[in-house]
Amino acid sequence: MSIKECKLLEFPKISDPRGNLTFIEELRHIPFKFKRVYYLYDVPGGSERGGHAHKNLHQILISLSGSFDVVIHDGIKQKKIQLNSPSKGLYIKPMIWRELKNFSSGAVCFVLASDTYIESDYYRDFEIFKKNIYLK
Repeated sequence: MSIKECKLLEFPKISDPRGNLTFIEELRHIPFKFKRVYYLYDVPGGSERGGHAHKNLHQILISLSGSFDVVIHDGIKQKKIQLNSPSKGLYIKPMIWRELKNFSSGAVCFVLASDTYIESDYYRDFEIFKKNIYLK
């Protein structure tokens, strides 16, 4: 996998004087069916989240409120993407290392995941992750 395969997706946005509405449909707006939804919030200033890669899991990360940076790494190249809009999401494929940093006050990171939590799907050590990239 390459970080080039991770991309920013734009979701439908219905604007209305009473407020905006954005919706996401699996296999229409995102390239997978999701089995789990979770969100990160009240992240203390200076804290980082992520720091892992998945062997098989696909994810979409969305900033519902505030902003944060996502640093993705494919073992060779690295890229930083700032998420700051609830109508855009970052699609992260399997075998991509991710770190979430620089959370603004009140930031909420919403995640759509292709599967339930499976600990054996994680690489939590970057060096082990890099060694296993070429085995996939």
